[in-house]
Amino acid sequence: MLTLCDRSRPLPPASPVRALITGAGGFVGPHLADHLRASGDDVVPIDVDNGPDLRDRAGWADTVAGVGPDVIYHLAGWSDVGGSWQDPFTTFEVNVMGAISVLEAARLAGTGRVLLVSSADVYGTVRAEDLPITEGHPVRPRSPYGASKEATEAAAAQYHRGHGLDVVVVRPFNHIGPGQSPRFAAPAFACQIAEAEAAEPDAPVPLRHGDLSPERDLTDVRDVVRAYRLLAEAGEAGQTYNVCSGRAVAMHTVLDTLLALSPAPIRPEVDPARLRPVEVPALLGSPAKLAEVTGWTPGIGLDQTLREVLDDARTRVGGGAEPPLPTGRPGAG
Repeated sequence: MLTLCDRSRPLPPASPVRALITGAGGFVGPHLADHLRASGDDVVPIDVDNGPDLRDRAGWADTVAGVGPDVIYHLAGWSDVGGSWQDPFTTFEVNVMGAISVLEAARLAGTGRVLLVSSADVYGTVRAEDLPITEGHPVRPRSPYGASKEATEAAAAQYHRGHGLDVVVVRPFNHIGPGQSPRFAAPAFACQIAEAEAAEPDAPVPLRHGDLSPERDLTDVRDVVRAYRLLAEAGEAGQTYNVCSGRAVAMHTVLDTLLALSPAPIRPEVDPARLRPVEVPALLGSPAKLAEVTGWTPGIGLDQTLREVLDDARTRVGGGAEPPLPTGRPGAG
């Protein structure tokens, strides 16, 4: 078991590392598990099928004690920003109390490191002159989801300061890739395109979307999970790191790129139900702190990612399979 002094240092990069992933059945979890295994780590994935509900404190204490991980990647939680406006109570309960369940379990088990996944949504609306966003920028979340992540970060900081728990917080900006739920913009576009291709319509069919003006910093999920493992090895305890590409892309560009990859006749149109009460106009992050500590840079371009997102949607439409949707269970991340 590590002492409090030992916990103040990052995990050594030696492999194998015994890694527990919460939310392993969500979008990011399978990509992270694949990457960790390819890197030689011993991976224990916990999701809705084999783990407790996030709010089950005793269940998580037993689970973490039984696994005995060197590092916990805490991905699980409510991940639907738009849905958080309709159900803020569950959003806070799952994200905040769920994180405390995992942090307390890690403290009791003497886990060497917890990598806690927050979100760039904690920054809220940022003026154009303040972009790109660094980790020192004030957090002013606008959505219930973003506010719940800010509270989760506060809990992690308290566990680090009050208990000496080795916690690294990551703030990923938007990440996309194969397997993402169609509740998110890029796969929602891709699924509608794939459905149109399968229907082979004679006349243009509508593709429904929300506000396409926001600009987002998009990173391929496989680059994101590389950053997570590097920070599990080299990040400084108690610190927070942006995970982002450092480039902003308007959502209309994402849609235009996907449409250009398809021969189907499609007519984009605004769906009022997809408009959020408050929309952050631009999110552009600086990955400089992450790069300085780990040497990480994104390796997969947006065009490649979107091609694979569309191919994934075509397979899903053809086979009838859908990725899991966000819930309050451990696989939601």
